[in-house]
Amino acid sequence: MLKSRLCAALATSTLLLSGCGTLGLGSGGPVTLKLVAADYGDSEANSSTHYWDDVVSRFEAANPKIKVDVQVFSWTDIDAKVAAMIKAGHSPDIVQTGGFADKAQANELYPAREVLSMDTEANFLNVFDQAGQVLGTQYGMPFVSSSRTFFYNKAIFQQAGISQPPATWADLKTDADLIRTKVPGVTPYALPLGPEEAQAESMMWINSGGGQLSDDAGNYAVNSSQNVNTFNWLRANLVDSHDTYPDPSVVDRTKAFADFAAGKVAMLNGHPTLIQAALKGNIGYGTAPIPRKDAAAKPTTLGVADWMMAFTANGHRDQIRTFLNFAYLKQNMLKLDETYNFLPVTQDSLQDMTSSGKHNDLKPFLDALPNASFYPYGDPAWDTVSTRLKKDIGKAVKGDPSQQLGALEQYATAEAKSARQQ
Repeated sequence: MLKSRLCAALATSTLLLSGCGTLGLGSGGPVTLKLVAADYGDSEANSSTHYWDDVVSRFEAANPKIKVDVQVFSWTDIDAKVAAMIKAGHSPDIVQTGGFADKAQANELYPAREVLSMDTEANFLNVFDQAGQVLGTQYGMPFVSSSRTFFYNKAIFQQAGISQPPATWADLKTDADLIRTKVPGVTPYALPLGPEEAQAESMMWINSGGGQLSDDAGNYAVNSSQNVNTFNWLRANLVDSHDTYPDPSVVDRTKAFADFAAGKVAMLNGHPTLIQAALKGNIGYGTAPIPRKDAAAKPTTLGVADWMMAFTANGHRDQIRTFLNFAYLKQNMLKLDETYNFLPVTQDSLQDMTSSGKHNDLKPFLDALPNASFYPYGDPAWDTVSTRLKKDIGKAVKGDPSQQLGALEQYATAEAKSARQQ
């Protein structure tokens, strides 16, 4: 254990080339790893290409017999690009993107334990352990994460005579009614159930109502009694009483965030990017845990993660292991998180970000992360199911929710069964 810690500490030094058991340094020529990564930037100036160029440059200096060829693609293109590479017989060695379960189901990936040191694997936050698994084995290695929290407009609250943020659904309903009557022209609560990200808003409400999207065994439970009750409450207490948008099923998250940043929305659930949007709009905002149905229940949040996966096709397990152990060093993960305002996935990065005093705006999200609930990433059908949820689950607030939720559960169950049989 002491030796492995020493190796980690020397990872950026050429001392790593001897005595620490560096892998991939045999008698042959250099091995080139193919890394495909998603782009988190919104322009050339802050493209993820610059981040990876720096990491790879330092890695190759310490490991001269392992080269890393990086390709960075937009989120629109990355999955199709990887699929085309694999189909053409040019599989990458490492891919960093939004999902992994379909590749694990196809037996294309190394388990995480085979491409990470014990220290690196143990450094991941425990909340990601199950989220990265397929049938009990971890294939997805968390790379970046985010969580959600409740935002409210302080000025609107003051106008409505509200002194503190709502802790429960009942509180939220009371506050929404006050805002509707005392602050005309403002949408009390933004309920974005449109096709951009309806699955996220829905899951936050489902969790805070004591339900689940899928049960502990991985079976979809979309139409549970708890979930039906949640959507009934939303329809009766927010939609029908005009405390949200007239038809939430057509409202996307982008609009809800823009409306909050323009002072047109009083309350909503948001992620860290909303902070900068609110500041640019000169909105004095506050944050609080997401309101829950039962005051005695533990606060919940939605966790979202992007993942690393290691492919077996080229047989470069040892070189992949060397690179990933380097990539997950604290200095590299902190730079990534701080550049793009992400939440950490490793214990040492979380400790640094919570104790440094530089990330006070992220404190509500950091505090919530260890107790986050995640999408069923380990289901090979999740991408397909998620697409259907985005399209249809918002309709559950327009009538009898059991009809819509029942159809979605039937679809999700059939897709999951089909994917597992392939």
